[in-house]
Amino acid sequence: MKTVALIVAAGSGARAGDGPPKQYRLLSGKPVLRWSVERLASHAAIDEVRVVIGSDQRDAYDAAVGDLSLGEPVIGAATRQESVLAGLQAIGAADRVLVHDAARPLVTAPVIDRLLAALDEHDGAVPSLPVVDSLRRGEITVEAEVDREGLHRVQTPQAFRFAPLLAAHRDAPAGATDDAEIARGAGLSIALVKGDAQLFKLTYPDDFSRAERMLGAAGFRTGMGFDVHRFALGDHVWLCGVEIAHDHSLAGHSDADVALHALTDALLGAIGEGDIGDHFPPTDEKWRGAPSHRFLSHARDLVTAAGGTVEHIDVTIICERPKVGPHRLAMKRRLAEILRLPMDRISVKATTTEQLGFTGRGEGIAAQAVATIRI
Repeated sequence: MKTVALIVAAGSGARAGDGPPKQYRLLSGKPVLRWSVERLASHAAIDEVRVVIGSDQRDAYDAAVGDLSLGEPVIGAATRQESVLAGLQAIGAADRVLVHDAARPLVTAPVIDRLLAALDEHDGAVPSLPVVDSLRRGEITVEAEVDREGLHRVQTPQAFRFAPLLAAHRDAPAGATDDAEIARGAGLSIALVKGDAQLFKLTYPDDFSRAERMLGAAGFRTGMGFDVHRFALGDHVWLCGVEIAHDHSLAGHSDADVALHALTDALLGAIGEGDIGDHFPPTDEKWRGAPSHRFLSHARDLVTAAGGTVEHIDVTIICERPKVGPHRLAMKRRLAEILRLPMDRISVKATTTEQLGFTGRGEGIAAQAVATIRI
């Protein structure tokens, strides 16, 4: 099932004050657009990210995200509605699409998870927060109270089944304020899911200060992991989720992926959740032969549940053989998939012990890992 994230970044952002369009301004050292792109691209369920830009913004776009692996940017139009349609038509074919405003840079994985889950039963889904402030109608003086019961603040990304949304956009009259309105006008079923206060839209200068405070309020934690497995009879080993042909296998209760075990312990250590044996006891038969990516995914989900985000991981594999170098890129790709991280936040290294010790004698493989999380 192909899922595409479409980021709308063609506006001028005039209300944000003097300077370049707000999607290209720096937020904690990175362009706002890059924050949105990286957070969406790092989600395991999103296969592709496309960006809609203004006709005069190509240089700014390239400076912001040109080094990332994205499809060709789509040139937008005079209105957001027209720009989204241009982006949908450029995608061509997909099963699901998330339409997101570039000016909402602090996207979180749990919101994306809730949106995509809702598409199992609905044509679309939007993140929202209930209105909690009292509402009044008036120009200069208060004229009337507005009942806030059932009112919601709608955010992006908004998720849809692709084909129905494209058809709805093609038939929609001008003037819609968001894609959910267009979809609902076409008779599609739109679910409300829980949003996130971080998903506010950068509109005015003060909003940038608020976002900086949110990012600055986050702390960093570091966890370390180490694991060892001896060689046994077999014809392959698993390292970083990659199967490598070899004249021995690694012995263990699971698939004995020593690198993933070390990395799992590093993530668990960063949030104070014990070690891999606490969560997957080797005495439990249901884990016999289990793929170790399940352990790492579990640790990743615990980090998310604790309000954290994996920022960077560094794995060192210690062995005389097999040679890790030819498989390093595949290992990074697999780790990026499991952890929902861009590859530039993943390091995989290998070293030997100069034929000293058990690894030097070819009796087994060791691995150590360091994980950095923001929480």
